[in-house]
Amino acid sequence: MLWKDYYSPTTLDEVLDLLEQHAGQARIMAGGTDLVIELERGLRQAPTVIDVTRIPDLDAVTLDDDGLIHLGPLVTHNHLVDSNIIIERAFPLAQAAWSVGGPQIRNRGTVAGNVITASPANDTITPLMALDASVTLASKQSRRTVAFEDFFLGVRQPALADGEMLIDIAFPAMRETERGCFIKLGLRRAQAISVLNVAVVLDFNGDTVTRARVAMGSVAPTVIRAPQAERVLVGSVLDDDAIDETARLASRAARPIDDLRGTAEYRREMVRRLTRRALRQLRDATERAGWPQKRAMLWGPNGPQPSRLAASAVHQNNGQQPIETVVNGKRVTIRNANGKTLLDALREDAGLTGTKEGCAEGECGACTVWLDGVAVDACLVPAPRAHGAEVVTIEGLAASENPTVDDVHPVQRAFILEGGVQCGYCTPGLIMAGAALLRENTSPTMGEIKQSITGNLCRCTGYYKVLSAIERAAADLS
Repeated sequence: MLWKDYYSPTTLDEVLDLLEQHAGQARIMAGGTDLVIELERGLRQAPTVIDVTRIPDLDAVTLDDDGLIHLGPLVTHNHLVDSNIIIERAFPLAQAAWSVGGPQIRNRGTVAGNVITASPANDTITPLMALDASVTLASKQSRRTVAFEDFFLGVRQPALADGEMLIDIAFPAMRETERGCFIKLGLRRAQAISVLNVAVVLDFNGDTVTRARVAMGSVAPTVIRAPQAERVLVGSVLDDDAIDETARLASRAARPIDDLRGTAEYRREMVRRLTRRALRQLRDATERAGWPQKRAMLWGPNGPQPSRLAASAVHQNNGQQPIETVVNGKRVTIRNANGKTLLDALREDAGLTGTKEGCAEGECGACTVWLDGVAVDACLVPAPRAHGAEVVTIEGLAASENPTVDDVHPVQRAFILEGGVQCGYCTPGLIMAGAALLRENTSPTMGEIKQSITGNLCRCTGYYKVLSAIERAAADLS
């Protein structure tokens, strides 16, 4: 049992009431990509969980009349990746969001959750620091705004009081004279936590730098800036000497430690190299060169459309409130699953064992399902989140495309014909990811197909047959 009581309020006022009522005992659930794992491992206790994902209008990215960009508390990483405002006016943040996990993680994980977790390796914090971000925190009694530099007190120590909720992240939109970029070093190309990351935002008057922000992640107990490096940049032209000196000073500002992902010495050297690379990109205006024009979101054809509740819901483990949901097109009542993940509820209570548990922490994608049409890792979704929602699993995939069809889905057929299956354990998740891609992009490039399965691990095939199967299914559907 991961929690005792699970609330799904429909207004922000209800959330603040519940936080006050359950002081010291409640945790807010949005994406759950950190919290569910912490609860599973016993690293955190949360007798009361408050799911805020059913509250309308908290997932907006907006630009106000004062030139400030606002991120609501339910803005996910994929919302940022899809936002023209972010791509055009806060590009380092778009790059950072695109580097987080795979599509399933980006569809659930929120930027606010990334900030609240306050890990120095969390990718979106670094560009937000470089963009002069602040957070607004609300409680039943008050609201306050805190600058990013003051919000992070230590490793996983945000300046968030009991009873407070982060309700807004705000920062100035980049001006036409500003350019910026984000570079991440990980141990693999996707689904990798940062060994370190760097974000640089510069303002120019012609070729001269008039303002500089250099932020670094995973090199100190919190994300930090490099003030000496920034001062050297201001008033200079980005020639090789200025770039090398700035990179050297950024490396000096780092305070890394040795850990499993790298030594302190290695991190200092890579800070120097990544800072130099970022500055050269900004000098040469090549920072956007690798940005994909089409990105695999796994949202389906209509984009994210989270189900709404007509009234607040409460699921208690000592009560009999069932989870009423639609699974594979059929109305289903699931009992005694209020303290479980959606993965466990599907397998143990709904009898749908096609969805596999591989890692139980969002690393492998074997448990991929569609929740309200969006591909997610079922191991990181609380079962009560399915109340009033629609879920599609591998068992219902063909019927989800056409309820009158009893045959397999085109992606399933292609996996058979192309030999995309070996041990088969990862196959349901890969098929769900591939099918989600083809719902939103019927003619994907090979690059886009690869993007779609970055959240899925296969230990047998080397992916070649998986990729050719999805490519074949796309051709069959076109």
